[in-house]
Amino acid sequence: MKPNLKHSYLPLLIIAAFAGISSTAQASGYRFGSQSVSGQGSADANGAEAADASTIFYNPAGMSRLEGTQFVGGGTLVVPHSTYQDTGSKTFTGRNPGGTTKDYAPDAVFAPALYASKKLNDQWTVGMGMFVPYGAKLDYGNDWSGRYAITNIKLEAIALNPSVSFKLNEHHSFGFGVTAEHMKAELGQAVDVPGTVAFLGQHAPAASQAFLANIAKTQGLAAAQAAGAALQGAKDGHASMDGDDWGFGFNLGYLYQLNEGTRFGISYRSSISHKLKGDTIWDFSQVSNNAAVNGFISAASGKVNSKALVEVRTPETLSVNAFHQMDERWALMGDVTWTRTSRLENLDIQFPPTAEGAERIRQNWKDTYRVSLGANYKYSEALLLRAGIAHDQAPVRSAELRHPALPDSDRMQYSIGANWKLNANSSLDLAYSYIDFKDASVNYTNNCSPVTKGCTGNGETTKGLFKTRMQLIGLAYNYKF
Repeated sequence: MKPNLKHSYLPLLIIAAFAGISSTAQASGYRFGSQSVSGQGSADANGAEAADASTIFYNPAGMSRLEGTQFVGGGTLVVPHSTYQDTGSKTFTGRNPGGTTKDYAPDAVFAPALYASKKLNDQWTVGMGMFVPYGAKLDYGNDWSGRYAITNIKLEAIALNPSVSFKLNEHHSFGFGVTAEHMKAELGQAVDVPGTVAFLGQHAPAASQAFLANIAKTQGLAAAQAAGAALQGAKDGHASMDGDDWGFGFNLGYLYQLNEGTRFGISYRSSISHKLKGDTIWDFSQVSNNAAVNGFISAASGKVNSKALVEVRTPETLSVNAFHQMDERWALMGDVTWTRTSRLENLDIQFPPTAEGAERIRQNWKDTYRVSLGANYKYSEALLLRAGIAHDQAPVRSAELRHPALPDSDRMQYSIGANWKLNANSSLDLAYSYIDFKDASVNYTNNCSPVTKGCTGNGETTKGLFKTRMQLIGLAYNYKF
């Protein structure tokens, strides 16, 4: 009997690409939270402020408030600090996978953002935004206790967002944008060869016995004994994939200006459908120092380098916000954003051109809310100070549904920022944020093992505690002409 490994590992690689995004970002679930430095300074409570061209992301109707031609270029440096403590992970055979976790988060990740707007006349303004909606980069290494769930993730997404706004009158403005989004993922995961060999050696030993008998016949008893020892001491294999895709969506905005100092906004950003197509590479070369054993494992597993496909529809968001200029110095603002992450109940992975190996990843996510409050203080004609606080919910319902690639949890964000005018046409935005995540316990079990018929999976249980803190440092340059 051949080991029935099937396509047990790649599905988890793909789910890691989409589920692991918030591990190096500040927004819950999928989204990278900071899309402008001016917004970061008020904890993204600025949806109705429309202070610069980054309003293209938050509410395109806000472009109606911008004069002339404006440009914003900059980005956010994300500095994460994360630790993991294992509390009882195990393989599908019940053994302790062993291993230690290194510092798996990168020292820093930079996310750029560029925006430009041009007022055509008293009613029409056009603009273009380029920003990073999603991003992740984690490397647990090949020896950590959760390696059968995932070893590494690198995901990069970039969005282009041409937009237009129409000012109906002094009170009502509307905005519309189209989003072209490109995703690229590189992923890796250990293959539980030792567990599979041990299981089949006990329950279906015929395949390995036939292999060793053939070695003895063709190469001699000593070679067969060496192969047997190598087989019993088999180490992990490894699977990796990469893939990319373009997807398209839109965003809408409405801005109501009660008077010069008070306005209210509502904006909607649509979901985007992606078909991430990737190539899978199976590597059994490090299973042992015996080439015959490595070849046997590779052949018996039935694994060949192949294509894979996962269809994902990112969740849409709806935001309502307000801005009020209290006096010449103080302004208050707030935002409530709803994200429809409940559409991601499960994730099904396909393996074209056949259905073999399709896997369902349990998520059962809930919808989330993000609430933020911010304030501006005009210290002088040249210096505007900002501050904000936000609470962001995680979509994960429980430790049993928290995949180790997404140790997501509710978090608080504390931000300060400033706008410093260099001259009449240019200024700098600065921002600093501290993100405090609740401790995230993980107790995720893959219900399908490599030897389970009818479904695929690694069968592992990853059980532990993630602790995450994060700092964001933003810098942007603004120019008007």
